Amino acid sequence: IPPLASRLNMRNTFASFVVGDCNHLAFAASMAVADAPGASYNPLFIYSASGLGKTHLLNAIGLRAHAAGRSVASVTCEQFTNEFLAAIRERKTDAFRARYRAADLLLIDDVQFLTGKEGTQEGFFHTFNALHDAGKQIVLTCDRAPSALPLLEERLRSRFEWGLLADIGTPSVETRTAMLAAFAKSSPVEVPADVLTFLADRTPGSVRQLEGCLNRVTAIAHFTDSPVTIALAQRALGPSAAAETGDASPKAAIAA
Repeated sequence: IPPLASRLNMRNTFASFVVGDCNHLAFAASMAVADAPGASYNPLFIYSASGLGKTHLLNAIGLRAHAAGRSVASVTCEQFTNEFLAAIRERKTDAFRARYRAADLLLIDDVQFLTGKEGTQEGFFHTFNALHDAGKQIVLTCDRAPSALPLLEERLRSRFEWGLLADIGTPSVETRTAMLAAFAKSSPVEVPADVLTFLADRTPGSVRQLEGCLNRVTAIAHFTDSPVTIALAQRALGPSAAAETGDASPKAAIAA
């Protein structure tokens, strides 16, 4: 089993997170718990639809706290479940408990996958209580609010609501443009402001969709040695749903 802190994504820092009206509360609360774990907002429960930045914030918390010398346990709910079941199977539950309860911060991504898993909920309940009682920080991400989680034990739901619920909404056009500008800094080609605005207007979905569309346009411009223009972006993305999500092949657009 890899060290818990090694599961952090080094790219997802607070500095690389674009803040807007849709995510300001979640960002500010994340900074607060990273700087002073357990002092307030415990647990911090960040929820949103897929691809809007909650995992980015979870990573940013872990990286900042780890850099300050704190012990961080960062894990997806699936990983937590698999390790818990393996500990039961191998009769190593004491080691499992010690591994997680020694952390100053417990960060769990996609906690909605606890629903329906009674045994894992039991294990998580006791881990949660032990950490919370010891003043350790707990941060959870989810694709919906605790009240909307079916098959979740009431005792867990109430604990998830103890601290602060911070939702992340769909970014505005201005925030999407700022996000694209940040992504474009690492692009192999220059992306003019009017193209960024065009992409922001055209892609109202998740941050992943935004980045996928930008990557597609810049890849085609790079491969064809062409300037990035609105016309090229229109041709590269086209009307298909695959283009909207950045899933279509750039080679297909080059050949078109």
